[in-house]
Amino acid sequence: MQNENQPIFIFGAGGHAKVLIDIVEKSSVFSLSFLVDDDPLLRGTAFLGYPVIGGKKELTALERRVECALIAIGNNAARCAVGQWLQANGYTLISAAHPSSQIGRAVEIGAGTVLMANTVVNPSSKVGDNVIINTGATVDHDCVIGDGVHIAPGATVCGTVKVGKKSFIGAGSTVINNITIGKNVFIGAGTTVSSDVSDGMRIVGPR
Repeated sequence: MQNENQPIFIFGAGGHAKVLIDIVEKSSVFSLSFLVDDDPLLRGTAFLGYPVIGGKKELTALERRVECALIAIGNNAARCAVGQWLQANGYTLISAAHPSSQIGRAVEIGAGTVLMANTVVNPSSKVGDNVIINTGATVDHDCVIGDGVHIAPGATVCGTVKVGKKSFIGAGSTVINNITIGKNVFIGAGTTVSSDVSDGMRIVGPR
């Protein structure tokens, strides 16, 4: 269970981190301690007023260990790799949701998953680990969203859809009900998906 004002850090100090910081600051659940980024040019800088302590080496060398983390990396493969590294080194991935997000009954949200502003996840859906449900995106009832998926801003995933691991659903796209999308699929912005999509496919435009 997450404690009020629980100290956390964010891994990643780019544009996505700005959105996560906004969620943290609007929540009474977390207290952001610092950011971590493997870019050596960011070490010792400040990001929206929070220190960037350095990368993995600096993180593991800290005397006062902060146990819990959010990952601010948009790329699915990179985000999942960092998540695996953090867990292998004893850190705990937490989930976070913007106060404006709506989460229905019997929804399961995995570790490291983040729901941005004005998102909706409707009843009985299961959302895996390290998922991004980005600004204004909706996931309807009884969906299964695999680990490492990114549902981009304004995308609509209709009821009883299955999305495989590390797939990307582009901004403003629509996946109609009862569709299965495989692993590592790329759905381009504004695409309407009306039939099943196999692993590894890249879909742009109506299908």
